Amino acid sequence: MSPRTARVRLAALLLAAVSVTSVLTGCTLMDLARDCEGTDAEVEEMAALGILDSRPDGAAVARGFEEVDAGCWSDSGDVMVYAERTYAFPGTRAEVAEHYRTAARRDGWSPDPEAAPDDVSFVKGTTSLEIVFLTAELLAEEGRGNRPGLSTGAGYSITVGAYA
Repeated sequence: MSPRTARVRLAALLLAAVSVTSVLTGCTLMDLARDCEGTDAEVEEMAALGILDSRPDGAAVARGFEEVDAGCWSDSGDVMVYAERTYAFPGTRAEVAEHYRTAARRDGWSPDPEAAPDDVSFVKGTTSLEIVFLTAELLAEEGRGNRPGLSTGAGYSITVGAYA
């Protein structure tokens, strides 16, 4: 077999494998190649959501997290825009949860029907909102280091996100 024939067969085999994969998974090469290009306006819109600035009395923007963390990530064709705000609160998790249950409802969010009963998660259309309580272990996992103001009381992050 000539080198040219071998290359043609290899190319045909790869093309067949890609075609079968796209039929079986519903994904095309274009889906897998999607990225965050062109999502700037969506990221800005997400970062401007008023619910990110809502917080219980006594909560303060955590030191080192003064700006809303907003952006986009893509993985295997899924493109997600998000915005996150981190607060330190000297009170309890229950107080934080109650505040956001009230504030979210007032802002048109509904409890996420797929969330666990103890989760503080909401949906509005295709956008999700979640409160994540921070612990020293979680902060270390996320590379946020030792932040005593966030690992005592009810340090938490409020995150909104949607698929682009």
